[in-house]
Amino acid sequence: MQILLFSIYLIHVLVSLFLILVVLLQQGKGADLAVFGGGSTQAAFGARSATTLLHKLTVGGFIIFITTTISIAILQDHVDKGSSIVGAAAAAAEVAADAVDETTDAASDASQEAMDDSAADPNATPGDPNAAENTDNDTPDAAPEEGGGDS
Repeated sequence: MQILLFSIYLIHVLVSLFLILVVLLQQGKGADLAVFGGGSTQAAFGARSATTLLHKLTVGGFIIFITTTISIAILQDHVDKGSSIVGAAAAAAEVAADAVDETTDAASDASQEAMDDSAADPNATPGDPNAAENTDNDTPDAAPEEGGGDS
């Protein structure tokens, strides 16, 4: 399979170079005797023939080029199954979506716990680490005893 693919690549490159040369060799319409008025010379000297040898070579080269392009695409798909950039991007997007789902679930669980804690103590400040210890906010903290110091 690799030899077939290599030979099609070789034909493809050779046909590409051939097409470049053939197209560069062709004259545009009205390019002959452009000094005398360009396209008006065709009326005076006769119209250019519809199919020249270079035109036929260009069409043949184009057909071979398209055939080799499609053949390479089909054979490359069979040889490199699963090595597509699109497939790798889709797999990475799926992993990222799973990570986002896990993060969202964790954030949702934390949010639900915070809501449960605030429902138990309506005066609690969200994110306060002492909220669980001091649930009665109406009573002040115990003042330190006087006279029990180092003096």
